[in-house]
Amino acid sequence: MNNPTYKNVHNRFKWNGLHLDALDLSQNAIDFIRDGNDYEKDLGEFILEWFDEKSFIEVTTSGTTGTPKQMQINKQAMVNSALATGDFFDITVGDTALHCLPVKYIAGKMMFVRGLILGLEMDFVPPSSTPLDNNIKEYDFAAMLPLQVQNSLPELENIKKVIIGGAKINETLRNELLKLDTLVYETYGMTETITHMAAKKIEDKAFLVLPDVKISQDERGCLVISASRISEEKIITNDLVELVSENHFLLLGRIDNVINSGGVKLIPEHIEEKLSGNILQRFFAIGIPDETLGEKLILVVEGEAETIDSTILEVLDKYEKPKEIRYVPKFKETASGKVMRKETLKLS
Repeated sequence: MNNPTYKNVHNRFKWNGLHLDALDLSQNAIDFIRDGNDYEKDLGEFILEWFDEKSFIEVTTSGTTGTPKQMQINKQAMVNSALATGDFFDITVGDTALHCLPVKYIAGKMMFVRGLILGLEMDFVPPSSTPLDNNIKEYDFAAMLPLQVQNSLPELENIKKVIIGGAKINETLRNELLKLDTLVYETYGMTETITHMAAKKIEDKAFLVLPDVKISQDERGCLVISASRISEEKIITNDLVELVSENHFLLLGRIDNVINSGGVKLIPEHIEEKLSGNILQRFFAIGIPDETLGEKLILVVEGEAETIDSTILEVLDKYEKPKEIRYVPKFKETASGKVMRKETLKLS
């Protein structure tokens, strides 16, 4: 399909084994809204929105670049994003794909658009934490959340290529994935970039940007994204990065997570990286108010209280060692699996 627009449905597109055009999809959408489960209703509403007369859809941002807000996303920009994904990951017409993400959010919407535009043979399954349960089919491509991947490790061999987004994967999961033949990528993006604008193989350190994306830093050291086919304006993030080349960057952490302890600036994600693999439970570093230091660094660990072997902390520099360790039975997290640090801290 040459220069496809949002009004096109690729003639090779299949949905659960059936060739469906725009009219067929719209009829199915009405059925979903009337008789479907919640996730099917979300899909139905998105399909009708996609094929309406407006040139945009309305979404709520994730809050990655600030307070969550309503925004309009140009449908043609979503088509351009789908084409860039196809080029970057070498996804071609007729490839089989698994759709297991909630269409309520931008990642699920974009996975559907990729199928429409790239001409994929796509199966739609409930967006559960175990999407590959009782599924013995083989697929060329899937997009999943870290929790879905964690719960699908034995079945993941049936998928040739998997992209993971929504939240950072931990070292334990990374090491498990490296044992598989499946080609696995970690992605970087947000609602404002219409899901991912960069990705890396899980064994790599630096992210590589997708086609037609340019990157720079602002005066804070945070990533600035220029992607004219996706957004007319530059996207200024709160993510601290190190630019490795004109199209590669290292993700260091969130500037709003930085801890100023006695004048020493500490990046929690850097500390967490050093400790990864040594603490089996989920954990994060965070700063809390302190009369002497201004902020003091503590660790918050998920699970029952226990004594962590102090030798584990020897990998940290002097100022990186936590002043306190707190335990929380269960972390609070977003729908995509990102740990809500400040909300979880309140539980400690």
